[in-house]
Amino acid sequence: MSDKKQELSYADCGVDIDAGNAFVGRIKHAVNSTMRPEVLAGLGGFGGLFKPDFSDMQEPVLVSGTDGVGTKLLLMQEYDKPHVAGIDAVAMCVNDLAALGAAPLFFLDYLATGALKGETLAGVVEGIADACKTCECALIGGETAEMPGMYAPGHYDIGGFCVGVVDKPKMVDGSTIADGDVVLGLASNGPHSNGFSMVRKLLELGEADLIHDTLSDGSKAIDKVLSPTRLYVPAMNALMKSGIEVHGFSHITGGGMFDNLERILSDDLAVTVDVSSWGVPPVFEYLLGFADVEKNEAYRTFNMGIGFVVILPKENAEQVAVLLSDAGETVYEIGHIHQRDGEAVTLVG
Repeated sequence: MSDKKQELSYADCGVDIDAGNAFVGRIKHAVNSTMRPEVLAGLGGFGGLFKPDFSDMQEPVLVSGTDGVGTKLLLMQEYDKPHVAGIDAVAMCVNDLAALGAAPLFFLDYLATGALKGETLAGVVEGIADACKTCECALIGGETAEMPGMYAPGHYDIGGFCVGVVDKPKMVDGSTIADGDVVLGLASNGPHSNGFSMVRKLLELGEADLIHDTLSDGSKAIDKVLSPTRLYVPAMNALMKSGIEVHGFSHITGGGMFDNLERILSDDLAVTVDVSSWGVPPVFEYLLGFADVEKNEAYRTFNMGIGFVVILPKENAEQVAVLLSDAGETVYEIGHIHQRDGEAVTLVG
C-alpha cells in the first residue's frame, strides 16, 4: 500500500479562487458607478466605509432593511434573468425604507452559489448597480460565496441589505393617519417579487408556455411575469422633499393589499379600497385564469396592480397625484380611511 497522499487544491473541491478574483474585477465598474461622496473605500476591503453628513437634519434616524427575492428566483434562473434578480434584490429593500419616508444611503448584497459562473453572477450585480444608481444609493460592498454541494447546478441565491436615513420629525410611520384621509395607489410592474409560489403553481396547472404565451394586451407573458420590481424611491424622495403633509406609506408586498394596509392603521381606523378604481393588469388575468382563486385570496397574495400606497389628507391628494405623476408614477385614487366598525381592510368594486 502506497503512503503517497493525493494532491488536493481548493479548485479540486469546487472552489476557484482565481475565478472569484476575476469576477470581482469584472464587477468593479458597475459597483463604482454607484458611488456617493460619503463612501470612503471601494470594492475589496473587509468592510464598507461610509462617512455620512446629516448636518441638514434635526434628528437623523438610520433605517435598515433586508430581503431576498423569494421563489421568483427559480423562474429567473430557468429563463436566464440575472439582471432582474439584481434589481429585485435592491427594490425589495429600498421600497420598504421608502415606506417610512427614508432615503437609502448604501446597499450590500450576499450572493451564494454552488459553482461560480461569472457571466450570470455579474449580471446579477450589474442589475443591483443599476437599481442603486436609480435610487442614488451606493453599492458599498457584498459577499459572493461559492459553496459546492449546497446548490443545484446553475442555481444561486441572493439577499440584500440596505441602510437609509430619515429626519425623525419628518418620518412617516402611520401614526397621523386620520378619518377622512385619501388613499393613493401607485401602479406596479406586475407581481414584483411576491406570490411566486402561487405563480409557479398556476403556471404548472395551466401548462403555460412563458416564452410563447401572450397577454390580452399583446405583450409577452415572460416579460410581464418576470418584470423587475418597480423602484418607488425616486418618487418618494421627491414627495418627501416637497414638504407636503403625508400621513402614511405602504409597500404592497407579501400579504397584498390586506396585510400591508392593516399594519399601518391604528386599532380604531379602517380602509375601504375600491378595486374598480384601477384596471387589473393583464398579467394577473393571465395567471389567475389557470385556476379558481377566490378574490380576497388573490388580493392577499398579489399586489394586483398597486405596488405602493400613499395615505394623506384629502386636500393634498390632487397636488401629490400630480407630483408623483411628474416623477414617473401612474397614480390612482383607490380608497379612503374611516372609523373601524368591522374589518381593518375592505375591498369593494
